[in-house]
Amino acid sequence: MYDHLLERLVRPAESKILLLVADGLGGLPSTVTGKTELEEAVKPAIDSLARKSALGVTDPIAPGITPGSGPAHLGLFGYDPLRWVIGRGILSALGIGFAVEADDLTARGNYATLDSAGVVTDRRAGRIPTEVNQEISSLLDGMVVGDTRVFVRAEKEHRVAVIFRGKGLSDALTDSDPQAAGQRPREVKPLEPAAQESARMVNAFLVEADKRLKARRPANGILLRGFAKHPSLPPFPSRYGMRACAIASYPMYKGLARLVGMDVIDGLESVEAEVEALAKAWPAYDFFYFHFKKTDSRGEDGDFAGKVKAIEELDRWLPEITKHEPDVVVLTGDHSTPSVLKMHSWHPVPLAIRSRYVIPDGLDFSERSCARGNLGRVRAVEVMPLAMANAGRLEKYGA
Repeated sequence: MYDHLLERLVRPAESKILLLVADGLGGLPSTVTGKTELEEAVKPAIDSLARKSALGVTDPIAPGITPGSGPAHLGLFGYDPLRWVIGRGILSALGIGFAVEADDLTARGNYATLDSAGVVTDRRAGRIPTEVNQEISSLLDGMVVGDTRVFVRAEKEHRVAVIFRGKGLSDALTDSDPQAAGQRPREVKPLEPAAQESARMVNAFLVEADKRLKARRPANGILLRGFAKHPSLPPFPSRYGMRACAIASYPMYKGLARLVGMDVIDGLESVEAEVEALAKAWPAYDFFYFHFKKTDSRGEDGDFAGKVKAIEELDRWLPEITKHEPDVVVLTGDHSTPSVLKMHSWHPVPLAIRSRYVIPDGLDFSERSCARGNLGRVRAVEVMPLAMANAGRLEKYGA
């Protein structure tokens, strides 16, 4: 809907926009207290911002659809995820700065724990340290399967980027990751006849990888998903007329930013480092994407108290993040990751937009209060038009 309309309406301005994404922000009520993680958390800075903001909730894709992080972020960046379908693999590869070539086939991998019968008992291998990941990846990196060379590079913790370099490779493949414990890894299958050879090659790699990892418990298996070639998206800076900077510590989110043409600051391993990088970059850019990961990680672990603490940690950093007085602050998540579900979910995501041109709802920040806000329920792809309008960066439509 907005793909070409926004580009026609963009106008230059001196304003700055801060998009603060707390990954997996949304939650569900605890069976003990009846409160969500946001309602349970003590978060004076976040609530203060919310009371000065217009509130609402977003559907990352559409009502009832559970999103992956890739399409959920693309929506927030203003790229309709129903039009721009991006496999997770390319985000992992770009996130670690790998020089992906046009014919390369990429995949996102998880090191996992398998029992003696080959059943997955932990999809994340206990979230092994990145240093252990690097050691294990060296056992697989450089493998040759037929005419295809395989690059295996550590991403972060249990996550790994796998790049297949050969001729005629197809990304029309199913995942080997069953997405749940208690199941065996799945055989990779072609989704079209032209992908049959690629499926055979990937399965041969997985067989050999299992042999090499067998003694490496807890990371004694590898699961692949999100096969992708390198797509071409219209660059964010030219599309929106803004110099854009991405501040994130996890590689995949840096990959998303690189994919749409944002400048990415590398080497950030903590929230403190991200905050310092924001301060240094502030004079040079108009748009800032700031990513906070811990809310999602604790939600996936089913750690309700841990997610509450992550929200409270973000609250402590919020004054430093917003002290540069951006003209527009957008606080939201890419998707919901309720601790009670231990996974991404389809639930709407809280949204707050602060600028001098909003009608503040005067409410604290939570799922229930945001659902009462004057922004209503919108698709995530509509957040960018709202942010740009509040920043004075859109012309009037029509006479």
